[in-house]
Amino acid sequence: MPFTRLNRRSGEPLWVQILADLETRLKMGEFEERFPSDVELTNRYNVSRQTVREAVRRLQQDGRLERSRGRGTFVRPRSLEQTLGTIYSLYRSAEEQGFVQESVVRFLEERTDPEAAEALGCPPSEPLVYLERLRLIDGSPVVLDCSWLPKKIAEPVFEADFHRTALYIELERRCGIKPDSGWEHVRPVMPTAAQRELLGLRPRVPAYGIERLACQGDLRVEWRHGVIRADRFSFVTRWSGGRVAASFEAPVRWAVDAARPEEAFAAGAEASGS
Repeated sequence: MPFTRLNRRSGEPLWVQILADLETRLKMGEFEERFPSDVELTNRYNVSRQTVREAVRRLQQDGRLERSRGRGTFVRPRSLEQTLGTIYSLYRSAEEQGFVQESVVRFLEERTDPEAAEALGCPPSEPLVYLERLRLIDGSPVVLDCSWLPKKIAEPVFEADFHRTALYIELERRCGIKPDSGWEHVRPVMPTAAQRELLGLRPRVPAYGIERLACQGDLRVEWRHGVIRADRFSFVTRWSGGRVAASFEAPVRWAVDAARPEEAFAAGAEASGS
């Protein structure tokens, strides 16, 4: 795609025209391998380096570019945006925003776990369904999800193929269960070495640790903990004038440290889905 010829008689600043042209090229995936240097852009647009730097600075502010001394400038992968305050579906959120969401199922098996049982209000030795998934967005690992469910209500999900579906979709389809309440706790964590390897994170790069309890009425359906790449996932809250935010009671404890080296890691809403 040839570079746009700037309209120097327009009242629009040159850096604004350059910014618009670069944004169009980014949307078309033109700079996936390498973003041009300031010198290259200066020559292509026939403008001063200061003009080019202003356009590039705006792209950095918007999180579209990442500059590293000695390595140059690179396009940052688009992040998935998730609205808070609902039982959301990562699967549906990704698809609606134009991403392809897939899951690599690491474990789908029966287990007992006293901590998970306590979170679900079950006896310590009660059999549970354990589902561990590495969630991929456009082929790249973004989330490591670990879900625990009472076997007595969720056993039919053993027959589900979670490669391209959501847990809550399968719960409703196979078990007649549709979570409609609960809470979620998000905090920054330092992933373990095993988690970093699975998610493709560099050492000392933080992530989001997540804990969720999903319920249907008074029935505790799912307890979840996991790790999310902070560079590919963002949380957002929206509000409108005249509305008072509903109170939110956070969990009194972080029931599982998302950075704990659990054996599963060491070994290697909308209520419509997750």
